[in-house]
Order: sequence, then C-alpha cells, then structure tokens
Amino acid sequence: MSLRMLPSTVRFAALYLVAILAGQLTTLGKPDALPVIWPATAVAAVWLVNRNDSRWRWADAGVLGLLTALALAVTGTALGPALVHGGAAVLEALVFAVAATRWLPGVWAGDHGRPLRTLLDLLRVLLVAAAGALCGGVLGGLGDRLITHDHSITAIAIWVVRDVVSVLLFGAAARRLRDLPRGQEAWMEAVIVYFLSAAAYFYVFAVNTDLPIGFALLAITVWVGLRLPTVLAIGHTMAFGTAAAVFTLHGSGPYAMSGEAGTRALVVQLYIGILALVGLALSFSRDERTALIERLRSSEHEATEKAELMTTIINSMTEGLAILDQSGRLVLRNPAAGRLLGSTNTVAGGAALGSDYGFFHPDGAPLADAELPYQRALAGEDVQPMDVLVRNAAVPEGRIVRFNVARLASPSGQQHVVVVFHDVTADRRHRDELMSFAGVVAHDLLNPLTTIEGWAEVLETELAGYKPAERVSRIQRAAARMRTFLNGLLAYTAARDGKLMPTTINLQLLLTDIANSRYDQAESAGVHPPQFAFGQLDAVEADPVLTRQLLENLIDNALEQTMPGVPPVVSVAAQPAPNGMLRIDILDNGRGIPPGLRQAVFTNFHRGEGGSGSGLELAVCKRIVERHGGTIEAMANPYGNGTRMTFTLPAGRSAYARTLESQWQHRPATAVGLNPGSR
Repeated sequence: MSLRMLPSTVRFAALYLVAILAGQLTTLGKPDALPVIWPATAVAAVWLVNRNDSRWRWADAGVLGLLTALALAVTGTALGPALVHGGAAVLEALVFAVAATRWLPGVWAGDHGRPLRTLLDLLRVLLVAAAGALCGGVLGGLGDRLITHDHSITAIAIWVVRDVVSVLLFGAAARRLRDLPRGQEAWMEAVIVYFLSAAAYFYVFAVNTDLPIGFALLAITVWVGLRLPTVLAIGHTMAFGTAAAVFTLHGSGPYAMSGEAGTRALVVQLYIGILALVGLALSFSRDERTALIERLRSSEHEATEKAELMTTIINSMTEGLAILDQSGRLVLRNPAAGRLLGSTNTVAGGAALGSDYGFFHPDGAPLADAELPYQRALAGEDVQPMDVLVRNAAVPEGRIVRFNVARLASPSGQQHVVVVFHDVTADRRHRDELMSFAGVVAHDLLNPLTTIEGWAEVLETELAGYKPAERVSRIQRAAARMRTFLNGLLAYTAARDGKLMPTTINLQLLLTDIANSRYDQAESAGVHPPQFAFGQLDAVEADPVLTRQLLENLIDNALEQTMPGVPPVVSVAAQPAPNGMLRIDILDNGRGIPPGLRQAVFTNFHRGEGGSGSGLELAVCKRIVERHGGTIEAMANPYGNGTRMTFTLPAGRSAYARTLESQWQHRPATAVGLNPGSR
C-alpha cells in the first residue's frame, strides 16, 4: 500500500513522531535540557499549513499537541513540562500557519503547494518562524518556570533559535524531492563536495579541536550554494549542520568548550543557522538568476522568431512598406517598396525619401517635399490616401503609387510614420480609359438627346389639351435626367483632362454671384430661399471655370441636404493653410453625412440619401481640388447639425490678390455677408 493512500493526518503524525524522537537524541547536558536540533518544529509548521483549508485542522492541532506531550513523556520528560511543551508546540505551529497564509501564499499548501524558492520567501519564512518560535518559547519558558522554577532567558533564546533554524533548514527541504538532479555531472560534483566537506568537518571537529576555525567551513557552504542544485545544497547544510551538533554534543569541536551546556547549545545552533541562511540565500538567488536568464533566453528566442517571421512577411508583401523617422529618413523598407519607387531592393534604410525620387502629382505637376503625404503626417496633419506619380531613371515610363500614411508614436517620444505603397497604375489607367470613353459617349449622345427633346416639345405643343400630352411630359423629364447625367460625365472629363488656366479669383464676388443665382432659383420654384453667411474670403489662384463649378457643386450639395421644413443656411469662410494654400470651409445645416460615408461621397456615381443628379458632382469637386494641388474632405458640422466641406486651393499670389486682401481687411464692420434680403 502506498503512503499517499493514508490520510494526511496519519502521515504527518507518523513523521512528527519520528522527528521528535530524532530531536531528543541531540539533548546537550541534563536529560531534561532542550535538544540542539528539533526538526519536529518544521514538520509541525508544514503539517498545519498543509491542512489549513481542511475542516479538521483544529483536530490536527489537537493531535499535534497530544503527540508532543506523549513523546516527551515517554522519552523521560516530566508530565507537567511535557504538557506545557505540547501546548507551546501547538501555539507555535498555529501562529506560523496563520501568518504563512498571508505572507507565504501557496507555500506547502494542499497537495499542490510549492516549496520555498525565492529570497523573498526566505525572508518571510524567517520572520514568520521567528514570530511563532517566540510565542512558543515564551509560553514554554513561563510554563517551565511555574512548574519547575528552573528556567532562564538562555533557555528561551535556545528555544527560539533552535526552532527558527529547524524551520529554515527542514522546511526548505519540504516538497524538494522532485527537484533532484538527473544529470551525472551534478551528482559527480556533489559526491566530491560531500567527501571534501566530511574530511574538513572531521578535521575541524575531531582532529584539531583546539583551533577555533569553524568559520572556515563557511567557504564550503558558499561553494555548495553557488554550484550545487538547491535540493543538494539543503541536504549538505542539514547533514553537516547535524554533524557539527553531534560533535559538540559529545564534547568535541571548537564549540564544545564554550562554557556551560546551554551556551554551547546556543552557539552551535547559531552556527547551524548561519550555515542555513548563507546556503539557502545563495541557492535561492542562483535559482532566481537562472530562472530569469531562462525567461530572457525564452523571450529572446520568441522575439527572434517573431522578428524573422515579420521580416519574412514584410519581404514577401506585394505592397511596399516603409518606416521613416521624424527627419524623413528611411528606418526600414521592404523590397516591394524599392521596386515601386525605383530604388534598390533592400530592407535596410538610412536614406531620405524625398522629391529626388521623382515624385509628381498624377497630372505631372511637380510635388514639393512639403506636399509629400508622410511629411504632412509628420507635421501633424491627418492625411488621406494620396496618389503620386513616380518617374525616375528606374521607372522612366512612370508609375502611379498610392501612399497610405499613419503616424507611429515610439516609447521614446520620437515620431515615426509608416507608409504603405500600392501600385494603382493599372486601376488608374483603366478608370481613365473608362471615363474618357464615357466622356466621348456622353458627347455623342447629346445630339440625339437634343433631337428627342425637340420633338418632345413639338409633340407637347400639338397634343396640348389632350390626355396623351401627359405621357410626353414623362419623355421630357426622362430626357432632362439624361442630360443632367451626360453633363456630369462631360464635367468630370473636363475636370480631369482640361488644361488649367489659373488666375486670381475674388471668392467674395464669385460666391455672391452663386448665392444670388440660388436665391433666384428658390424664388422661381416657390420654396424657402436659402440664407448665406460669408466670412473672410481671400483670393485664390485657380482656374476660374473649374473653381466656379467646384463651388456650385458644393453649395448645391449643401442645399440638397436640407431637411424638410428647415430653412437652408450655408456659411462659407476661408483661412490660410500651410504650403501657400487657402483653406475654405462650407458649412450647412442639413441632415449630415454618416461617418462611414464621408470618403465614399467623393467616389464616382455615389448618391446619398435623398440626393439627385448624376452622382458625379462631388467626384468632380475632388478632381478639381486635386488638380490644383489641394485636398478635400467631409466632416460633421462642429457648430450643430449638418456637414462641413473643407478643401484647399492655392492662395492668390498676384498684386491684385494682395489688393483684394487689403480691401477686405479694411472693410466696414457691418459687411458680414449675404442673406436673402441683402440683394
């Protein structure tokens, strides 16, 4: 039958009896004196800690006290002192178990408790053992004094030191059998060290007993703590600490001549305690260091594997990837980025990524370094994906590359940007060919559409007053929708391919004219007229035809978003932007654009809720703005319901533009804009 099949109480009780009997063999001096070595204290501590969660723990404590009293009485101790020592043993073990629950969680607890492993464990078990031993020693000392009238402070000190050393030495050995080394080298070194230790202890304690050189044996303990596995180091301290006690017990060794028996017992116990502390401290610190090194090695191996995997993934990407520091220099670049940008296919960085790579706007206009998307991101802007024409010696035919940029904040506080490059040349070519074809088709369809509209008008005149005239009206409405769609295609083609004729434009006059025309349309349609509010509007340097179309499309889009029963209000203002641009904001009080659609509205043929037209109006706006080197985006109106359309155009640079700005700065304070009654 296996010992593990026996109840825990039975197993601990048997081990505790053996420990008491073994300890009684180390009594120094009188028969009723305190033993020098008392492993029963460690067994009692482990016993009650192990049984701390059991509902029978108080019964275990009672069995422990009863066994202590019986064993001491059997081995020659008077009944009174035996009962006192039994009560002291119970108190000491209970104090240790309660304190260990808080300060040594998991140590020796249950069937899966852990052994002492760290220096913090060693410090805490030393303090907890001292607290328990002090309680037991005081109770035992007071009890002996009341019964025998013969107990001294030295006896209490011997009790405390003995029990603390017992817990340190024998408690550290608990749950350590599983840690026995399996390698032959460790066992070979242990055999040699044990043999040399036996010779050294025999010489110091048996041969040359006149010289007080017991301290020299600490060097062996230091070597053992640094070299041998912890379980063998604990065994070494237990074996040769016991040997020192046995030699002293028989009057041999440097501590046998230290005065009376009590003093000799205290000295040899302090010696064993020092051996235990030094050996355990060195062993535990070595184990912690080894575990730390192992974790670091494991983490390094894992990090290396992840880095290799990441490098493999980055190198195998068809999209280019680059990371740039805050000065615009490459930190990392994959081979695909080199192929797309027309440079060497290396992952290493270091070079600056600037306009010398041959970066242009898609229409061929040069792209300054400050306009590059990653430079704008480093400057703090929120950058949308941007298409860039790359043309250099490695890519003489040119390639359209889309830059997707995101800022990265490193732990050191330095800003980096990650750029993903995607070749969109084929997509752009296909789209341009499709739109060119659509423009040609739209132009060719205008002639037959005009014919249809003309004959529909004739039919409407001839059938006036007859019921079929209503069907002719349907033909006219369908033709009008067709014309709107074809005009949108032609406008987009013109915005994409038409030659720019930039000049200085007075936005105040242009927007006033557009506002007046929209007021006239509302008046003729019998709907509530819109209200316009214009803030500061500096001049821009742009194509006048395309700029008018841009503003008309954006204002019409703002008016379309108006909710039923709500008078439309449109506000327009401008302010300087970086890189010589002017930022223009158009705000409305409409229904707004959902966050997930604020980029999609600028794509071809997108129609929002309640929208009319061809679905190309905002795509035309985006194309016009981009051809002028600007950006456009939609966002929520920060002042209430509706949308804010923000775009940039080149600021006016001519003398005429500066004159317009000067006139605006000296305008009367009452000139705040245009509303329906200011015409």
